[in-house]
Amino acid sequence: MTQYIEAKKGRITPEMIIVAASEYLEPEIIRAEVAAGRLVIPANKIHLSKNLVPVGIGIELRTKINANLGNSALVSDLDSELAKVQYAIRYGADTVMDLSTGVDIDALRSRIIDEVTVPVGTVPLYQVCEEFDDIVDMTATDFIAAVEHQAKQGVDYMTIHAALLREHICYVDDRLTGIVSRGGSLTAKWMVAHNCENPFYEYFGELCEIMREYDVCWSIGDGLRPGCLHDASDAAQFAELEVMGKLAERAKQLGCQVMIEGPGHIPFDQIEMNVRHQIEICHGAPFYVLGPVVCDIAPGYDHITSAIGATMAAFHGAAMLCYVTPKEHLGLPDMEDVRAGVVAYKIAAHAADVARHKPNARNRDDEMAKARYNFDWNEQFRLSIDPEKAREYYNKSRNQNEDFNCPNPNNGTENYCTMCGPKFCAMKTTHDLTQLRKAKKT
Repeated sequence: MTQYIEAKKGRITPEMIIVAASEYLEPEIIRAEVAAGRLVIPANKIHLSKNLVPVGIGIELRTKINANLGNSALVSDLDSELAKVQYAIRYGADTVMDLSTGVDIDALRSRIIDEVTVPVGTVPLYQVCEEFDDIVDMTATDFIAAVEHQAKQGVDYMTIHAALLREHICYVDDRLTGIVSRGGSLTAKWMVAHNCENPFYEYFGELCEIMREYDVCWSIGDGLRPGCLHDASDAAQFAELEVMGKLAERAKQLGCQVMIEGPGHIPFDQIEMNVRHQIEICHGAPFYVLGPVVCDIAPGYDHITSAIGATMAAFHGAAMLCYVTPKEHLGLPDMEDVRAGVVAYKIAAHAADVARHKPNARNRDDEMAKARYNFDWNEQFRLSIDPEKAREYYNKSRNQNEDFNCPNPNNGTENYCTMCGPKFCAMKTTHDLTQLRKAKKT
């Protein structure tokens, strides 16, 4: 039984109860949303039997973030990649995707699944591609075997570019950047070389059988996502989206959970339209977006350009945001790049949750405001998305100013902020003003 089948039968699973508690919602709400196809709980039964803590992804829940990690064909270090996975989770990643290419990718995936408690996603085509000198040599049987192998390992969700059809390929001719999805470009090359339809589309039913057996959640990949602002919202992107919507319905009919991948580069003014269009075409299936990046001219800062778009996308209904690091378009991220990407996306997700009035979303902000007004620095650090960074900056400011008072949480009126100093700190002045007013009244 998958989470979707159980929900359709009216049953509340232990995983639904866990998700409900983490979201401050009633279990029946979770069940109903899963049954409607608007919420997924990626929870492979193999990973569940080990250490997985179920996570819900859906429009009624708080916005989740995913961190893409893994070896590359140019840089391969199993231990450092595993450390980056743990680092991403430490700073708040709700799920991780192992997008490894190169050597030892099977071993890395096994270790990730064994050691992390969050859902793990993959793109099975990458492993198949590593087994051949050219993706053209792949057969449908090879791919199906790879999907089953990864399902048996415990992968919780898989991105498969099943909606990119032969007839769509000509639509990219007018693009500036062509096909920027690795999986999408490999699939298109295979179709052109063989003059055949997409094998993932043709064998979709067989793939659903594997997904249903292990309760692996579909992430229907957008192989024709735009790679620059010029290519956004074009015929190629929306033609594939139409097929994604049909496959999402078919996956549910076959008892599978399904979410939909979304575009990468979108002008800010087109984000709302894109999200609403996806929700309509895909019947509310959870939308999982990469960014989107809202301008193309900021290499080194794309964790910012994309977090701007991510907030907008989440506000209008995207259920999960795939982080972008400062190294996007430039290289494989290191530990600090992972930290910067995750933190930027935690901010984006939280901002959207506050704006959408999610249960208890603003509580932490209100507590931070109280701690800030009372100069309770330790509480400010505790409430921060990145406590280490906040403490580091605070200590640096204190060390540069020998006259700065030692923080005293029990007597905040004797303190002041490190930026303004004692004479110009507005909140210290407001504390003084309060005392003056009290004295006037007496």
